[in-house]
Amino acid sequence: MQNKSFHLWYWLAAAAGILLIQYLLLSSQQVATIPYSEFEQDLRDGKVAEVAVSDKFIQGRFKSPLSSGQSRFVTTRVDPGFAETLGKYGVKVTGEVENTFLRDLLSWVVPVAFFALVWMYLLRRAGGGVGGGLMQIGKSKAKVYVESDTGVTFDDVAGVDEAKDELKEIIDFLKDPVAYGRLGGRMPRGVLLVGPPGTGKTLLAKAVAGEAGVPFFSISGSEFVEMFVGVGAARVRDLFEQARAKAPAIVFIDELDALGRARGIVSLGGGNDEKEQTLNQLLVELDGFDSSTGLVLLAATNRPEILDPALLRAGRFDRQVLVDRPDKLGRVQILAVHLRKVTLDADVDPEKIAALTPGFTGADLANLVNEAALLATRRRATAVTMADFNNAVERIVAGLEKRNRLLNAREREIVAHHETGHALVASFLPGVDPVHKISIIPRGVGALGYTIQRPTEDRFLMTREELENKMAVLLGGRAAEWVVYGHLSTGAADDLAKATDIARAMVTRYGMSDALGQVALDRDRQSFLKPGEFAGGSRERDYSEETAATIDREVHRILDAVFSRAVGILGDHRALLEEAARLLLEKETLEGAELQALIARSGGVSPRAAVGKAG
Repeated sequence: MQNKSFHLWYWLAAAAGILLIQYLLLSSQQVATIPYSEFEQDLRDGKVAEVAVSDKFIQGRFKSPLSSGQSRFVTTRVDPGFAETLGKYGVKVTGEVENTFLRDLLSWVVPVAFFALVWMYLLRRAGGGVGGGLMQIGKSKAKVYVESDTGVTFDDVAGVDEAKDELKEIIDFLKDPVAYGRLGGRMPRGVLLVGPPGTGKTLLAKAVAGEAGVPFFSISGSEFVEMFVGVGAARVRDLFEQARAKAPAIVFIDELDALGRARGIVSLGGGNDEKEQTLNQLLVELDGFDSSTGLVLLAATNRPEILDPALLRAGRFDRQVLVDRPDKLGRVQILAVHLRKVTLDADVDPEKIAALTPGFTGADLANLVNEAALLATRRRATAVTMADFNNAVERIVAGLEKRNRLLNAREREIVAHHETGHALVASFLPGVDPVHKISIIPRGVGALGYTIQRPTEDRFLMTREELENKMAVLLGGRAAEWVVYGHLSTGAADDLAKATDIARAMVTRYGMSDALGQVALDRDRQSFLKPGEFAGGSRERDYSEETAATIDREVHRILDAVFSRAVGILGDHRALLEEAARLLLEKETLEGAELQALIARSGGVSPRAAVGKAG
């Protein structure tokens, strides 16, 4: 009813405007503009009935209408003395009446229009800071992508074959929703893409839209939440209304944890009211829309453990698809996608690059290819070589070279022995990743040198012995300083912290302590740890002080044991340690093959070399 009355006032205003224009036009046509000389003649002839005199014009009415039907006239007022003078010479005096209607109209319209535009501009500027204007505050900010806009298909997504197979089912459903449900089944209402940052969750969602050829609504979870309570819920409603109007379609919510964080029991001060209302509205929309219409909700998060349980129950996000870090084969496939855009030298081998990058995500590999291309461009090469990729890996893992960071001779010797200690302990322990490169060139913020190990294969499980060997390699640099100089330096701070985290994880999480037995005393609250990362540090504990003291003793015992083992290995090969350190001081960088050749010449046999000879 309100809309009808609103439109009625528009029609009434338009009709009044038309009537006013018609009246003005008719009035102007009924008035005759005559010369002043003719006006005087009409006066003498007695044709004028009445006259109205102003400063500039003379207006009046004839006793009888003219042949044109006009009964009124207007002429320009002329000074009588001047008119009499002109009449003596037979000059005809005409009148030019100035039409001021348009000028008078513009004198009112232009100022009003100017102030209206200024007012609208100020309102728009004032409303822009609170979500796109006061009238648009409840509108969704979703960016609509159509198939031609996404430009992404499954050919552009590699290394996540299992996730693609799960999502192909959704594509078939979107192409033909009716035929897909012929047996009574229904498509999941929501699909949650779960995985670490950089694994391609957003790219995968765009690929689904590109393959299905349907509209793609993309919005971040943080864009729903505003400073006004109720705005986020309004935007959720608006987003689903837009999607229903364009169904079949895909609605993609990135960073769902910003919107779907678990609700607390008590909201102190009302600070979470907006987020909770927005989440409640999303839950209502998930319950309300019919999946048979061809509307699919995709969402992505790297923190599924903090999502509200109501969001993950059956009937809402029915399916969770893991988009994990790629294995070696997946990294080769991802590199094949990114290497297509780069001019490569003949020596570039994606297999070798994949072997150098365990734990890299798709975003990391894309950055690696870009860094290698930039390095080749910087040295004005015609193609990207394998050396560029090796340097790019070192730059990403260890940081930028700091050749202007000058160390004195004593510090360079300590660093050389430290890095050599890492490398030799790794070479003489079984089951340890082989050494790829040793360098005493400073890199990054605080690294005065570095030792890079290259895994021979992807590992998903580690035994107690392998963890102890890993800690021994980490403490190998510290052990070398103790063997050669009889003291310890601050250069092993990072190694010591990593070794301590591993030892504490062995005791509290993996049950690898004889003193504490088969019990998990600490729970991992990070769903996606980086490869080789072991959760440590202060956590909420549910065990006694006596148990905490036992944990500390066990961590000390494990670290002391592996440190003594590293000291023993380096003490047995003291001459090799000195020779390798001198060679490293001379060349600043040693490749893994050079280290193995040096070990062979010195008469030492590493476990890896022994296996090679036996084979």
